[in-house]
Amino acid sequence: MTDFKSQKIKYLQKCLKIGAILLLKKYNPRIVSITGSVGKTSTKEAIFCVLAENFRVRRSEKNYNNEIGLPLTIIGSSSGNQNIVAWLKVFFKWLAYLILPLEYPEILILEMGADRPDDIKYLTEFVHSEVGVITEISASHIEFFKNQEGIIQEKGILVRGLIENGLAVLNADNNYVMSLRKKIKAKITTFGFSESADIRANDPQFFYEIGGQNERILKGLTFKLNYAGKTLPVRLNNILGKHQIYPMLAAAVVGNYFGINLVQISSALSNVSALPGRMNLMTGIKNSLIIDDSYNASPVSAQAAIETMAQIQAPRKIIVLGDMLELGSESEAGHRKVAREVFKLKPDLFMAIGAQMEVAVNELKSLGYPEEKVFYFDDLYLLGKKLQQEIQSGDLILVKGSQGMRMEKVVEEIMGEPIMAETFLCRQSQEWKK
Repeated sequence: MTDFKSQKIKYLQKCLKIGAILLLKKYNPRIVSITGSVGKTSTKEAIFCVLAENFRVRRSEKNYNNEIGLPLTIIGSSSGNQNIVAWLKVFFKWLAYLILPLEYPEILILEMGADRPDDIKYLTEFVHSEVGVITEISASHIEFFKNQEGIIQEKGILVRGLIENGLAVLNADNNYVMSLRKKIKAKITTFGFSESADIRANDPQFFYEIGGQNERILKGLTFKLNYAGKTLPVRLNNILGKHQIYPMLAAAVVGNYFGINLVQISSALSNVSALPGRMNLMTGIKNSLIIDDSYNASPVSAQAAIETMAQIQAPRKIIVLGDMLELGSESEAGHRKVAREVFKLKPDLFMAIGAQMEVAVNELKSLGYPEEKVFYFDDLYLLGKKLQQEIQSGDLILVKGSQGMRMEKVVEEIMGEPIMAETFLCRQSQEWKK
């Protein structure tokens, strides 16, 4: 049965690949592709926001960044899953675009995931990108790679294979990304906070609004965008993490490449919204504030979230972490590293769930963190109920974990308006809820 199922999937992949090739040949859209260990989706959304006012643009939906999802984006359809009728609709939509002179996007913005070796190699065999963006390279998803170098080489396939006169957009602050420069034939533009970056951000600051009783209410983040001697302010609403500025910088590079001026780019970026589960600021119960970072987790992104929390003023701080998965042999070291970051911050309470996060709990205790401030669970429901009990007015609560840990369920337990869960939380589709 398993072999038969795998054969069906291979056949589906082949059909979708052929269908995508034919559509790309007919319409010849310009293609912006994005890869990286973290930040792909946020970067995709920021680029879409910058380009959409000037071009017909389509971007990958959901997690459509693999052998099936990426061709579906090119076709402009959702997956049929197990429904044969839904797949027939995909086929007829593809056929209509192939035969009829229909309007097609001028630019496609595509995510390329790399969970295993040769994932990006397969995608770049039929998707020939004009612009390639590498957001970050870290130990995330190292499980199926031999080592860090394997991940670097896999991500590098995208920018090494760009079309003639294309553009490679690289994170200047990531040494792994910058190590690829010598092997890239296309033009290179870098982004980041470092002085060497072509498009650079500086002076990131939180901004507040004055509420009742003259209390300062945290609303988001501002920074200055610098390029070619020009400096423009950018305001990001409900976005808190300094690392979330990187997608904005990458979008500025891409927008500039497509001829959009910096004033337009700055204006467009102010309209970018935080994606569900990505450092999204929301109101919690008992007049608390939640930093919902429940979409996914790696040691790099967890460290960034904790560092952000350290910079925000609040009467009390609570950190809630779930396992960081898919780290392979790096798992124990990664969880210990995050525990040390937690210890630096010294939150008022630390709550953890998952077999791997037990390593972090033990590391915290060994460092001398008070045991009465540590709570460890193996059940999400119990964690959520305990957190409800412990929250006090004014608390700032960070919730983070890998997808498989379903930390959005914890956020739902403590958010101020749980009736809005489907709008503000990640993984709210029927497939996930099943």
